[in-house]
Amino acid sequence: MSINKHVKHLGLLLGILIFCACKPLQNTPKPVQVAFLSDVHLTDIYGEFSDSDYKGVLNPKTGKNTILRTMQAQLHSTRLFNENYFAFLAALDDVVARGIKYVVFPGDFSDDGQQFNLRGLRKILEEYTAKYGIHFMLTTGNHDPVKPFITDAGKADFMGAGGKQQPIYSKEGLFKNKTGEDLPVIITQDFAQLGYEGILDELKDFGFYPKPQDTYWETPFTNYNYKNYTYQIASNAEGIAARNYTLPNTDLEVPDLSYLVEKGDNIWFLAIDANVYIPKSKVEKEAGESVEFEGAGTGYKNVLTHKKHLLSWIASVTKRAKVLNKQLIVFSHFPSVEFNDDSSDLMGQFFGENKMQLHRVPTEEVSKALAEAGVQLHFAGHMHINDTGRYDLDASRTLFNIQVPSLAAYIPGYKIATIKGDSNIEIETITLDEVPDFDDLFPLYALEKKYLETKGETAAWNAEILNANTYKEFVLKHLEELVRLRFLEQDWSAELKDLLVNKSGLDLLKMTFKKQEEYEVYKAENTFKISQKDLSSWTGYDMIQDFYKLKNADRLALSDIGKSRFNEYLMVCEQLQKTDNTQLQLWGAIFSKISTGLPATHFVIDLNSNTIKDLN
Repeated sequence: MSINKHVKHLGLLLGILIFCACKPLQNTPKPVQVAFLSDVHLTDIYGEFSDSDYKGVLNPKTGKNTILRTMQAQLHSTRLFNENYFAFLAALDDVVARGIKYVVFPGDFSDDGQQFNLRGLRKILEEYTAKYGIHFMLTTGNHDPVKPFITDAGKADFMGAGGKQQPIYSKEGLFKNKTGEDLPVIITQDFAQLGYEGILDELKDFGFYPKPQDTYWETPFTNYNYKNYTYQIASNAEGIAARNYTLPNTDLEVPDLSYLVEKGDNIWFLAIDANVYIPKSKVEKEAGESVEFEGAGTGYKNVLTHKKHLLSWIASVTKRAKVLNKQLIVFSHFPSVEFNDDSSDLMGQFFGENKMQLHRVPTEEVSKALAEAGVQLHFAGHMHINDTGRYDLDASRTLFNIQVPSLAAYIPGYKIATIKGDSNIEIETITLDEVPDFDDLFPLYALEKKYLETKGETAAWNAEILNANTYKEFVLKHLEELVRLRFLEQDWSAELKDLLVNKSGLDLLKMTFKKQEEYEVYKAENTFKISQKDLSSWTGYDMIQDFYKLKNADRLALSDIGKSRFNEYLMVCEQLQKTDNTQLQLWGAIFSKISTGLPATHFVIDLNSNTIKDLN
């Protein structure tokens, strides 16, 4: 080859390389992001009743009539009822700002499935769909259909005139606890709990029904496939009449709103309706007869016995997704893996088997069944916590469970999954700190507090919560009051409180040594170099408060606890596990496990190698 020809070929090669460097490869898929907003528990505080003139209470700050629950109600609940309205809008605006087009709701999108709240949710979702082209996909939680069929209901603790409680019910006669100071009951059918049919009617456009532009859509009850799919055959299977199953040992048919949908980007969204409603007694339903059902809060345990058709359908979906090379995103309301960082058994020993919501922890049989069905990555809500769980079925099959935090509880936030096209899923927790208008209702709470004080109920709740400067701070104070007013009474025996609450950190540390000399040796050798003054600055009560923060938020709680205090806790817990006191041993082990779980803030999961990498 001559020099000229060689130079010519080099020039051509150089041009190709420059062209390729400037132009991205066409085969490289663009990362797709999915936002997960769980446990919104929306109350439409600015909504209107369709059959009543009642407008709520006038807020002097905003000039708006507002339908809201009392602060007293909020501070005894694991969720907010009112401020999460503002948090929901802030989260949606953040999703829009990030350019995310797929938004998933893993259940409890409403607060008890009243038409009043579902109608308000629908209007918000329709607005964001129309303005920003977002695809919303919902699945039901236990607070959406509280029961499978419509049920009369209501609440006694809405805010009324003068800071008093205002009862609102769907039917006369349901409010039994009248006193001389109660306000007249507001009756509106909008506060009946709708059940499945009403939910489907209001929210059918958000995953529950197929759309003409969808690539694919099916339910556990359809019999077509991907090749012969048309919108027409899917629309014939969308109604509730085609989506029922028979409860075992009964003749009762109950709806199942599970579905699979492909909107685009080669992604399959599998929405599992894991609610199971079991009759309270064996019945044969006569025409027009009402049946009482147990709630669905237990989760997947009852799916294994009463909703077996779901498992075979899920297994079919996971197999077909692999054959068709679809990225599968699986979500439901309930956890599929233990969510207490492997400390649930210890908690049962320490608190008691019926405490700390341990009845909601999925058994190994649940995790095994879903892993055997081929589920690798599952997004859940229900527990209002930020957590990552892992279950290894065998050397090659692993189920990762991602707990999406609630917008209505500490720590407030949502998750973003970035699908990179190579089986790597990057997951990040977005916390909501600044939320516009979150304090708009504070003047009404001040009015409520003033009314309670006139009745001598000065200790009902701490008005310090109204000094919160951010939404995150407000939700943190909500949790602290919840621990004080409810959890300490509900979960902690008098013996356990006596053991910990009034002890200083230094007291707890010294309790682990039989002799003063042993403590002196430990203090001299202590590699943490933590001073006695630091250990004396906090009590077991502070430790309990921070335990709930860690349990709910994982490492995101460190900004509220402080790293120094956190290290002091870990040092004390290490020593507690060496004592002869069984209760102190358990407490030290539980706190340590809760503090050292899998990455839950920002991490990457490789679904090929079943590995997880912390990006924090």
